[in-house]
Amino acid sequence: MIFGIIGLAALLGLAVFIFLQHPMFGREPGGKRLERIKQSPNYRDGIFQNQSPTRMLRNDKSRVRLLWEFLFMKVKDLNPTRELPVVKTDLKNLAPDEDVLVWMGHSSLYLQIGGKRILVDPVLVSASPVPYTNVAFPGTGIYHPADMPDIDYLLISHDHWDHLDYKTMLSLKGRTKKVVCPLGVGEHLEYWGFSPDVITELDWNDQLQLDESIRLTALPARHFSGRGFRSNHSLWTGYMLQSAAGNIYLSGDTGYDAHFRKIKEQFGDIDLAIMENGQYNEDWRYIHVVPEDLVKAIEELQPRRLMTIHNSKYALGRHPWYEPMQKIAEASAAHSFNLITPMIGQPVMLKDSAQAFTKWWEEGL
Repeated sequence: MIFGIIGLAALLGLAVFIFLQHPMFGREPGGKRLERIKQSPNYRDGIFQNQSPTRMLRNDKSRVRLLWEFLFMKVKDLNPTRELPVVKTDLKNLAPDEDVLVWMGHSSLYLQIGGKRILVDPVLVSASPVPYTNVAFPGTGIYHPADMPDIDYLLISHDHWDHLDYKTMLSLKGRTKKVVCPLGVGEHLEYWGFSPDVITELDWNDQLQLDESIRLTALPARHFSGRGFRSNHSLWTGYMLQSAAGNIYLSGDTGYDAHFRKIKEQFGDIDLAIMENGQYNEDWRYIHVVPEDLVKAIEELQPRRLMTIHNSKYALGRHPWYEPMQKIAEASAAHSFNLITPMIGQPVMLKDSAQAFTKWWEEGL
């Protein structure tokens, strides 16, 4: 019997090892890319570091216990019981002279600015390496890679599965002029067949002139990275897009830290802040903003308009699916934040500050 158990454990270990060799897990940086990474002030002791000391978990829970709670802990209203209201805008036929943003659920965004097509963290096939896990909420999976037009600039914030989708990347590979990503993430993309000539990797506070009218700056975030068992061998980032459409801040996945105040000092006016809001719990508050910390961050940034994402498509955090939108709406009313709440797929006209939106999440209750 003992030999049988040992043999079964060996077979299971072999199966896991073989599974982890799939290209979707990517590849850790090496060669010239690793040499560049070692020059980064944000890379120490063989990994990337946050600006403030950051533990993955707020308490002493083991990863095994955390995984057990993720899989089996019951959370009331974790998933909606019916389809959420959505609008499917035809991205390929938007008027080329319109500056517009379309949220595709979770953290996936499509922007058209100055006639340029910009795609951010497109997860349009799968947010998990394991089939039938992290399934999209009913009605929210309306966008697919085939719905995307040819892309001028593809922005990746970090390499987690719910931000860097292997199958989506394969589909976009021949239809993307330039990919911009944090240090180290380019290794995954080259491994998947992207030409090095289209990939630009940035460190925090690196700037890139996308064209004569759009400037991009990579900005600090408080998070982590990794697609397997090893973490922080690539960087994670937020972005600031500066153009005639205004200063648009993309927070990326982040916990609360001093970087919000510094970003406000660096850029002054922020016309639109697109903030992480969702997939949080007290265990993760150092690496995902909880609702009260989100309010603090917004107060420091003082954006003219506010939009929140990282919610309403997947149940990764242990909270009711509607809670992120409900709480930020309540906080916005109390603090006079100019919150905009587009449905998945609903166009946001970037130069129309009077555009009105509904509390669509209440329709899914």
